[in-house]
Amino acid sequence: MNRTVLLVDDDAPVREALTQTLELADMNVIAAGSFVAAKDRINAGFDGIVLSDMRMPGRDGFHLLAYAQAQDPDLPVILLTGEGDIPMAVRAMEAGAFDFMEKPCAPAQLLAVTERALKTRGLILENRRLLQIVETGDPAGRMIFGSSDLAESLRAKVRRVAGAAAEVLVTGPYGSGISKVAEVIHLSSARSKGPFVKRAADGLTPIAVAEAVQSATGGSLFLDEVTSLPAQSQLSLIEILESAPDVRLIAGTNRDLQTLVSEGRFHADLYYRIEVMTVRIPSLAERPEDIPTMFRRYVDQAAEQSGITAPEVTPQIVADLMARDWPGNARALMSAAMRFVMGVADDPVADTELGLAEQMAQVEQSLLRAALRRAGGQASAAALALHVPRKTFYDKLARYGIRPEDFRR
Repeated sequence: MNRTVLLVDDDAPVREALTQTLELADMNVIAAGSFVAAKDRINAGFDGIVLSDMRMPGRDGFHLLAYAQAQDPDLPVILLTGEGDIPMAVRAMEAGAFDFMEKPCAPAQLLAVTERALKTRGLILENRRLLQIVETGDPAGRMIFGSSDLAESLRAKVRRVAGAAAEVLVTGPYGSGISKVAEVIHLSSARSKGPFVKRAADGLTPIAVAEAVQSATGGSLFLDEVTSLPAQSQLSLIEILESAPDVRLIAGTNRDLQTLVSEGRFHADLYYRIEVMTVRIPSLAERPEDIPTMFRRYVDQAAEQSGITAPEVTPQIVADLMARDWPGNARALMSAAMRFVMGVADDPVADTELGLAEQMAQVEQSLLRAALRRAGGQASAAALALHVPRKTFYDKLARYGIRPEDFRR
């Protein structure tokens, strides 16, 4: 969630005091002394909120509020005044202000309102993003979660593969969501209006293979854990594919197919047919920075399915999630989200006495280690991937006692 606050107040000492209060709460403050100085920041693309004094020379808080409403009716604007004027407060709220507070306001009260406004803004922008994805018909953007480079690469690969006509092999570790990615490929393809038929390959007879292909005519057939397909059924599938049916085969596995082929446990002809277009799903261990985003999405889904309000995902919970190995990957994370929503989650591993700074430090360490792991211990490449200066990156490594050489392959 973005934590940017555009602070507008013509009184320099008050502006500095408010800035300090907000920055101590880990908010990014953009300070301005007037409406004119602030107006260029106020637009529909601004991802923060506005906190403005009411009484200012020239254009006052009401003018700023009206301007903000014209640019983006959903942009939260909190107004402050040094006068306890109830009619003014009523007028401000009727005009669309997010809240109206009297100065001097207690830091706790100010931060509570500001946090609520930031959360509201974050939800608004996320809903807009999701709506845009739905309207543009992008199943990959809608169904594959994560904001890391690896997640974006996965979405891009799925889109490219979906546009081709060849068979597809989807691989990934246990619980990574192979069947889900297979469905996204189908939904992103020209066959999306046709059926998406899923079958477990284990024990599938030649007759069942033929029936599955027939059911998937005009669409896609997904064979889950294709390595379990019996030898005779593999031959039947090859023969069916050779006859060029109006079906696209998407095969999934979390095993090393090439090794199985070399050991004679999987038919080479079928392997070379399906491995032309391969999509590999990265594990959560490779992209821990996606864990908070994915967990929040799973929490929202679980809460909606259960018909209850989603509980708050605190920094301590995030730190605890990122400290785990997650061998079960997305499936395990989804189960954890369901337990969390239902109030039966395991006790967090993180120290409950840790403050916000310590909890965020745990998250930062996880991101640093993940970047080094992906870069093979090359600190410069890891710093570039995290978009931080090399000196800053090295300073952080030294602070946490993390050594790049420990991650070299």
